[in-house]
Amino acid sequence: MVSLRIALRYLFSKKSSNAVNVISIISIAGVAVASMAIVCVLSVFNGFSDLAYSRLSIVDPQIKIVPRSGKIIQSADSLAETLISMAEVRHAAATIEDQALAMFRNRQMPIQLKGVPSDYDSVTGIARTIIDGMYIQNDGIYNYATLSVGTAMKLVARPEFDDVLAIYAPRRRGNINPANPMAAFRSDSLLVGGVYMVEENDHDASTVIVPMDVARHLLDYTTEASAIEVALQDGVDERTAAAAISAALGQDYNVLTRLQQEEQSFKMIEIEKWITFLMLAFILVIASFNVISTLSMLIIEKSDNMVTLKALGAPQGMIRRIFVWEGWLISLVGGVSGVIMGVALCLAQQWGGFIKLSGDPSQLSITEYPVRVAPADLCVVLLLVVLTGLVISAVTSRINSANLRVR
Repeated sequence: MVSLRIALRYLFSKKSSNAVNVISIISIAGVAVASMAIVCVLSVFNGFSDLAYSRLSIVDPQIKIVPRSGKIIQSADSLAETLISMAEVRHAAATIEDQALAMFRNRQMPIQLKGVPSDYDSVTGIARTIIDGMYIQNDGIYNYATLSVGTAMKLVARPEFDDVLAIYAPRRRGNINPANPMAAFRSDSLLVGGVYMVEENDHDASTVIVPMDVARHLLDYTTEASAIEVALQDGVDERTAAAAISAALGQDYNVLTRLQQEEQSFKMIEIEKWITFLMLAFILVIASFNVISTLSMLIIEKSDNMVTLKALGAPQGMIRRIFVWEGWLISLVGGVSGVIMGVALCLAQQWGGFIKLSGDPSQLSITEYPVRVAPADLCVVLLLVVLTGLVISAVTSRINSANLRVR
């Protein structure tokens, strides 16, 4: 196209006025910096999303089965045995989760009580997360509780203490005697066996893991459970296994992969990512308005050229398209340059970890910002740059239509 070739010549040729050169450079630089910022920020969100997903494999089961309605699975132990017979399943364990109250010495706090069977470590890697003591349920004499790090800190409890951890849960059945409020609770006492930390607030804040028989005693259950947690055979895809298990169990249960179990957390990361993208996109649009001044001054400077083109028979639409192409090329050059710089910075961060997280390094699981460049994000940024540049160029050319009407 002739109009595109002329626009390319205008873009790279030296202007007669230094002001036009400076404004052109500023326009390209503004779009480039905004594009670079968007690429870097989106890549950081991708890095944190990958980091969160990597943490799921520690304590979250590969597959979790919960009732579709209500909170209890009847005959959960026999259902777990049935699942173990499936080819995709390596192990299955019924678990119970509910609210309770924990007391240690003169401190107390509400907790998330989780009852697990003795072979629970075969389903998740809970034993690998222990930071104090050991993962133990029973030594033949005493029952033991495993505390999350948040629970241990609030209760000031450690494994070597001889004091017992008392756990209280409201009675589900029977009448309550107002004259004796404590009769409305079932209780049990355990020693603290270990403290674990997985660096996830939902797990670390207030969880207490106890033997299954203790949890069933506190919550007045027999063979019921609130979930069945499944470990798969090596090499089995989670989604494929979830579909097979769902088909085997029927419509009464929800079969969740690890990603689906933390769906809300990942959804929040995605929401934050794209809200941030919208704010930075607005900055990119503002930066692209520099193209208006560049085109306006260029139209004035090239008025003699337009007279010549008109004399040679160029139609008015072709002359207008020259400057539409010119504005679009300015935005495109800035956007592509920004994307290249953003990718380079992200790769440098991946390789060298130059930008560190603030805080005490001894308390952080990672010390530098995690990043991952996603090709889809780059396409979104380039598409935004292209559309923004095209719209602004078309609008600018229409605004300056009086200057483009040469005789």
